[in-house]
Amino acid sequence: MVWWFDGFSERPDAVAFEVDGAALTWRRLEARAAGWAAALARRGVAAGDRVAVTGPSGLPVVTALVGHLRSGVAHVPVNARYREAEVRHILEDSGARLLVAPEGGEAAATARALGIEVVGLDAPELRAGGAPRWAGPPPEPAALGLIVYTSGTTGRSKGVALSQRALAANVGATTGLWRFSADDTLALALPLFHVHGLGLGVLGTLLRQMKALILPRFEPAEVVRAFAERGATVFMGVPTMYRQLLGHLARHPEAAASLGRGRLFTAGSAALPAADLEAFEGLTGQRILERYGMTETGFVLSNPYVGERLAGTVGRPVPGYAVRIVDEAGAPVASGVAGELEVRGDGLMDGYWGQPEATAASHRGGWFRTGDVASLGVDGAYRIVGRSSVDIIKSGGFKLSAREIEEVLGEDPRVAEVAVVGIADPLWGEQVTAVVVLAEGAAPIAEDALLAALQALATAKLADYKKPRAVRVVAELPRNALGKVQKHRLRDAAGSGPMPMPMPIK
Repeated sequence: MVWWFDGFSERPDAVAFEVDGAALTWRRLEARAAGWAAALARRGVAAGDRVAVTGPSGLPVVTALVGHLRSGVAHVPVNARYREAEVRHILEDSGARLLVAPEGGEAAATARALGIEVVGLDAPELRAGGAPRWAGPPPEPAALGLIVYTSGTTGRSKGVALSQRALAANVGATTGLWRFSADDTLALALPLFHVHGLGLGVLGTLLRQMKALILPRFEPAEVVRAFAERGATVFMGVPTMYRQLLGHLARHPEAAASLGRGRLFTAGSAALPAADLEAFEGLTGQRILERYGMTETGFVLSNPYVGERLAGTVGRPVPGYAVRIVDEAGAPVASGVAGELEVRGDGLMDGYWGQPEATAASHRGGWFRTGDVASLGVDGAYRIVGRSSVDIIKSGGFKLSAREIEEVLGEDPRVAEVAVVGIADPLWGEQVTAVVVLAEGAAPIAEDALLAALQALATAKLADYKKPRAVRVVAELPRNALGKVQKHRLRDAAGSGPMPMPMPIK
């Protein structure tokens, strides 16, 4: 298998990854990764074993990943912000043989308490290299590449097992669709413990032999500088990043020209408000390309690279995938009718690690059940209505789309962000509740007054039964590591009394 490794021989002296002024050429990356692979072998870590990695985004994380891929060792990324119980669950569930982590941190202490060996991120084996070439043949395509733990919005996080074949199929199809090439430089601000940054970011760089500028922390000014001074051509972000970029451009309008030099800006992991898409294009000339995917499936749907990118849509299937929309009984629905999105294709997971029953339950008739509700428009583009568990509200005999209501309520100038959830109610079944973050500079307003204003706005544009029945004002919305609002936490908090301000973010 040569999917990830061609760049080492074809462009040995070109820079592959750069962070904080430190750069790794393909030749140097190969030496470091081969040295790490040799160090694993000396420790008795063999193909098929699992090695967990946590810590800030940087060159050691990339080195470890490349060494694992080439050795056939499964790479288990761990969110750098996880606490003891979360780290313990992943280490125990995955059966990790070893943890790579910052010395002195909570993750390292947790691993040692479990009897798991710890190697520091600054260990010589990850930095000095040693073996100039790989030892032994590359792994088979079916070898396990990643075990990525889901965010756990429906219970304890499950390990998504992804083979190297599936990773290569999806990364290859997506980067091909988006025309990634050796001429590109990626501004990579996504975390390297998630399939978005680790998969499409790092693996896309390896596959297309381009250059990645790793930005350890997302800061709008650093993204602008990457385009203005460091030759960036591509940026992949999530909606919260684009909201912050828009705020930066409002304060520094001259920065828009730098972003305008880019070739491609993409968004995913959550719905991008149409207003933000239009505002970003108006300031920079860049039409953000929205896409859809999951850890379990890879990137499944994408707006076109060439052609119209429709606001509020996630485009058409990525090559190698088929999708369908079905009703609750599993029967396909007509165009324009919302139903559950089901997927099959080359990039799907092998299954949930160690959970055959959960794996079986996630499939129906050879199709993976995403749990997301979508519809197919007459324009041939798919639209994600929401997550069936939190974004579809059953109220008064109707099924309501939280996203549709959020789009309307977000038009109020006093509203910076809004998340709509359904709260259990004896009369309505679920009560439409809007959780609101007020815009900076907005005058304080009582919740009942804000509710009246938002109800008037909703009933002017939507059916009366879609209006919010309650409003809660908070300082910020709880989000996961990729900026996706954790609605299950909002729903639980909003239904149990006064909400804390600010709500803790995890």
